[in-house]
Parts: sequence; C-alpha cells; structure tokens
Amino acid sequence: MASVKDFSVEEKLVNLLKLQKIDSKLDEIQILKGELPMEVSDLEDEIQGLQSRQTRIEEELNGITEFIEGKKAAMKESEALIAKYEKQSENVKNNREFEAINKEIEMQQLEIKLCEKHIRDANEELADKVKALEAAKKQIAVKDGVLNHKKGELEKIIADTEKEETHFRKQSTEARGHIDERLLYSYDRIRKSYRNGLSVVPVERDACGGCFNSIPPQRQSEIRLHKKIIVCENCGRILVDADLNDSVEIK
Repeated sequence: MASVKDFSVEEKLVNLLKLQKIDSKLDEIQILKGELPMEVSDLEDEIQGLQSRQTRIEEELNGITEFIEGKKAAMKESEALIAKYEKQSENVKNNREFEAINKEIEMQQLEIKLCEKHIRDANEELADKVKALEAAKKQIAVKDGVLNHKKGELEKIIADTEKEETHFRKQSTEARGHIDERLLYSYDRIRKSYRNGLSVVPVERDACGGCFNSIPPQRQSEIRLHKKIIVCENCGRILVDADLNDSVEIK
C-alpha cells in the first residue's frame, strides 16, 4: 500500500473528496439531532440549579422552624418564672422585695411579648419559604417532564443512527489516514470556517459549489486535469470537477 506522500494529485483529490462525503454524512446525522444534545445539557444544569435552590430553601425552613421552637421554649421558661415570682410575692416582707419581684415579672412579660413578635415574623417568613419551595418543586417537575421528553427524542435518534454513525466514523478515520497532514490541516480549517462544513466542492454550472462564485473556463480546464489542487479564489474551498465528484461514492 502506498504511503500518503506517494499519492498522485488525482488520488489526493479523490481521498479528500471521499473524506468530505463521509463527513457530510456525519454532519447530516448531527443535523438530525439538532440542538437536542445542547438542550438536554442545559436542562440538566437548570434542574441541578433548581434542586440546589430547593435544598437551600428546605434548610432555611428547618432553621426557621428551630428558631420558632426555641422562642416557644423561651416563652415557657418565662411563664414558669412568672409563676415562681408570683408565688414568691405572697411571702414578701417589705415593699423593696415586692418591687424587685414585680420588676422581674414585668421583664419576663416583656420577654414573652418579644418572643411572640419573633414567632409572628418567623411564621410570615416560613409561609413565604413554603411558597418558594412549592414553586421550586413545580418548576423542577415541569423541567423534568421537558427533559424526559427531549431525552426520549435524542435517544431515539441515537438508536436509529448509531449503526450508521459508527460506520461513517470508522470510514472517516480510515480516509484521514490516506491524506497528508498539510492537506488535512487545510481541509479541517476550511470545514470549520463554514456552517455547512464543506471543504471540497464540485464546479457546478460554471460556478463554485460552495459560494457559487463564477469559475473562468481556463480555471475549469485546469481543475479537470487533476495536475494540482486548486481552490476557489473567493471562498478558499478545494475545487473538483463534476465528473470526479460523481465518480466518488461512499456506502
């Protein structure tokens, strides 16, 4: 088998054309998938973000609930102290002791009112957090539904095209082995420059098959001779004649 450097210009053109047709088949498969792979990835990221938000809200809810329970316990302590001071007030010996006990009772009553206010505020915050949690759960459920639908579509396309894609990827790797590095670099660079991925195009109706710029008759004659690799002066794509293009088939 000839090494890459031993191929004639015509053989190089055939190999480039074969690679182009194989890669175009792979491009068609990617077009079938469309934006689905990106959409699936974006949805997975979005759901992960929503789940993190749900976890954060649940932690905040637990914190608020613990805060409320703490305030309720503090109220019970204050109520117990008030009962204790009221009992002590029955046995006071002078006004000074009576006033001191009353002051303690008033302080505990104020503490109870402060706890009640904290509990009211916390309950309002709790209600808001519960609504936010429900909204997050609904969003996750909706996004999950969309994700499952899109995953199903993508998995069907992958299942339908997997054999064909594997076949053409193998052919693409083999075809690349018959093209020298310099040409392959140019081929890949041109492919990346255009959305349709066409690096090698035939001359059709006296024009470049890529950009449709007119090709002069003398230039077309040179292309048909297969003596050198000729590129379109307008778009830089590699040009081949229609006969050579038709002669190269892939299966």
